[in-house]
Amino acid sequence: MAFFRFDVQAVKRSRGQQATGTAAYCAGEKIRDERTGKVHNHSRRQDVRHTEILLPSRFENEPMEWARNRTSLWNAAEAAEKRKNSRVAREYQLSLPAELNPEQRLALARTFAREVADGYGVAVDLAIHDPKPDRDTPNFHAHLLTTTREVTPTGLGAKTGLDLGIVPRATQGLAPHGEEIATLRERWATLTNEALQAANIATRVDHRSLAAQGIARPAVLHIPMEFYRLERQGMPKEQAERLRSEYRARVAAYRERTSGASRTEDATAQPAAPGGRSTAGVSRTEDATPRPAAPGGRITAGASRAENAPTQSDAVGGRIAADALRAEHATQSAVPGGRTTSYPAAPHEGSASQPGSVAPRTTEVSAPASSVASPRAGAKETTQTTPQKIAEPGLKQPVPLPARELIPRNPEETRRRAVQAWLEMRSKEAESSQSRGQANEVAIKRGREEGQER
Repeated sequence: MAFFRFDVQAVKRSRGQQATGTAAYCAGEKIRDERTGKVHNHSRRQDVRHTEILLPSRFENEPMEWARNRTSLWNAAEAAEKRKNSRVAREYQLSLPAELNPEQRLALARTFAREVADGYGVAVDLAIHDPKPDRDTPNFHAHLLTTTREVTPTGLGAKTGLDLGIVPRATQGLAPHGEEIATLRERWATLTNEALQAANIATRVDHRSLAAQGIARPAVLHIPMEFYRLERQGMPKEQAERLRSEYRARVAAYRERTSGASRTEDATAQPAAPGGRSTAGVSRTEDATPRPAAPGGRITAGASRAENAPTQSDAVGGRIAADALRAEHATQSAVPGGRTTSYPAAPHEGSASQPGSVAPRTTEVSAPASSVASPRAGAKETTQTTPQKIAEPGLKQPVPLPARELIPRNPEETRRRAVQAWLEMRSKEAESSQSRGQANEVAIKRGREEGQER
């Protein structure tokens, strides 16, 4: 059964990678890096079936031997980048259907490589690999190593394709990186299905995720190359297979933990309270066990934080009692010796009233007495703060407020907003400096006038 794989990754110096080394690995050749002097030798590979370099169609008749030679091409790509964290190449890894014969697989990979070369104006180093002799799965695949810069008759030019920055892409009206990669994935699936149909094969591939396809099964686990590299270096096959089995078990356990945690968060998530405050911090123990009321419905000043914490019984329709006290202020009247403020009370399950009724509750807030000195120097007046009583007359159940809608953000939206905020900050700085300059001019003019009057 044919399966779909389309991976795009950059060859970065920040990861210790080199375009010459990647090209030598894909093509199964020996290439010396002129910038570092390192020799990459992969000439002993036996699974490389076909290699070739494709240039844009407009240079088909141009004498560009430096670009058609693998060693000079990728040394030129290394020499064109000056930064220590540059992207020196870009690699596409594509799965080829095992149902096709070698000629059909080559034609399929060559068609996509030609579209990439003509669309981006880059050089494409194509290599087709057969499965390893000791592998159980028919892993026919292709590597497309492309330059990050345009190919010209005189050398490599400016950055192009997926390696363009955000600002140049926006200036040229190009889609974001994520959308462009999704378009490339869809194009590869279309070409693969057309090749299967031309070969009278009924199976098809789909570039969409399993969830988008409505398939309820976990994705096929990709085993890292380190396990196969250890086997090539002499590790017994049984031991390498045991390591791969342990890796599969660890990944499966991790997926189970993460999926269980997400289900728990979804089940215990609380609606947002007024003002955007969330009740996610309330523990499940406090939600399940309501807080008992103190005698007379009062909370003493020495109560612990756990007893004073808001519970689910204090929240009606996502409204916490403490937030309701502050948000729904009704009346305020001064009384001798303190201040009494009336607030609407939330239903309290621990009250002695009948079920379904709402009983008034009074909360006494005991604040320590403190003296605040008058701002005037030498003043002897002080303001004495006294304990306050907050009366909560019983009201009907409040109407729940709708939860605040959360707007999802993608990386491109985040970058756009960051650039907009930076531009606003620079404009404010310019306005501030201009206003300071005007103030200085006024001060200088005033000083000159005062000097002339004297």
